[in-house]
Amino acid sequence: MAQQANQPLPNGFPLEEYTIDRQLSLGGFSIVYLASDPDGKQVAIKEYLPNSLALRGKGEIKPVISTDHQGAFRYGMKCFFEEGRSLAKLSHPNVIRVLNFFRANDTVYMVMEYEHGRTLQEFIQKHQGHISERFIRGVFTRMLNGLREVHSHKLLHLDLKPSNIYLRGDNTPVLIDFGAARQTLATDQPILKPMYTPGFASPEHYGARTDLGPWSDIYSVGASMYSCLAGNAPLSADERLKKDTLAPAMMRWESQFSDRLLEIIDWCLNLNHLYRPQSVFALQKALVETVTPPKPKNNAHWLGRFVEKLRKPTK
Repeated sequence: MAQQANQPLPNGFPLEEYTIDRQLSLGGFSIVYLASDPDGKQVAIKEYLPNSLALRGKGEIKPVISTDHQGAFRYGMKCFFEEGRSLAKLSHPNVIRVLNFFRANDTVYMVMEYEHGRTLQEFIQKHQGHISERFIRGVFTRMLNGLREVHSHKLLHLDLKPSNIYLRGDNTPVLIDFGAARQTLATDQPILKPMYTPGFASPEHYGARTDLGPWSDIYSVGASMYSCLAGNAPLSADERLKKDTLAPAMMRWESQFSDRLLEIIDWCLNLNHLYRPQSVFALQKALVETVTPPKPKNNAHWLGRFVEKLRKPTK
């Protein structure tokens, strides 16, 4: 079935005990709505509706799934439901809260708290080139608290990027959209199209995906921090594997940010997952270290100093 844009449920549509207010976003795998619960409280409702497997035309409520795609659609629906079940067990201020999940209209829905604010991606676009190190360290250290909670429940995010990091009004970060996590639930079922975002996906996202782990989300964290400095996504990992032309943060922003922050970003973006931080805790520990202000440039080449640091014996 060719890719197509599915039509959202109409405004005012009654969905179980909720009422659809309007569409918030449309992705390749789902549609997210702003809705109201019986008490009038706003919630976000995510509807499983992969546009590569199902089609819902204007004025229709239930999707049309061809016989060829029934197996993959049902498996994806099961995984979506399991995603909701897993996330409902999480209760952390830096992870989106799942309130309910249910089946209706031949598909499934996930009800989440509706957060007021904006995504980190929107913040980056507004402040291109003018995001402070203090802001980056603060946001990512707190976001990593949420990611640690996710990993402690044997889940991976697998689509971590600035548009999936939501900032409340006080810039407290909240991890949202765990759709890609369903890809880790089983490997012997009908194949669903891999979900990842070029530039933020780790090398392990490509190919057999057998090496996916916490370090894969950590690559995405590094790519997200890199994009805070660059204003856009870094070169995609699959292109880097062919020919790595990505300028290291240590070289590109020398003297503009502390050496330690730039080292951390390059550490996270290592193409070999064994040479990245292996846990969120290790990354957090590095991020909260005392910041040394950047020194004025001198004649010593950045690479020489970087190599010299690597030569120093570790304690």
